[in-house]
Amino acid sequence: MRNILIVIDMQKDFIDGSLGTKEAEAIVDAVVEKIKTYDPKDVFATMDTHEGNYLETQEGKNLPVEHCIKGTPGWEINEKIAPLIKPENIFEKPTFGSINLANKMKELADKEEISIELLGLCTDICVVSNALLLKAYMPEVPIKVDCTCCAGVTPEKHKASLETLQSCQVQVVGM
Repeated sequence: MRNILIVIDMQKDFIDGSLGTKEAEAIVDAVVEKIKTYDPKDVFATMDTHEGNYLETQEGKNLPVEHCIKGTPGWEINEKIAPLIKPENIFEKPTFGSINLANKMKELADKEEISIELLGLCTDICVVSNALLLKAYMPEVPIKVDCTCCAGVTPEKHKASLETLQSCQVQVVGM
């Protein structure tokens, strides 16, 4: 079985930028160590990617904090993590879940048996969205989330999202 790791939105704005938290900062080194346990060809990532008109979008009206504007320093993947991910394995996404990433994982799953592990930011928004999207595309593929390498918007939302993931048959490890 091929083991895939998906690193969700480990970008400056979510770590120590406009939407950063101390919990997000605290997981960076654990994420680096986890990535190093995978074959580089099997490490994929997403990047939250917004344009300059972000505040005019539906998301921007509900979360009126500019973040991950393409081309800005806050959009970049953390400097410890970026060198560990092949550029061709990075998926920019304009919203919480990445359909392009899900299509790529489905393509891999159609060719060989895979398992998927996710980690990153934010547990209660983009991690849960991508995990559930992948589960919907591939209900028989084992999907897990390493909660020691995730952080939510708040510790309470992190915990609640882990419960949601478990309810939807996504295995939560590291508890």
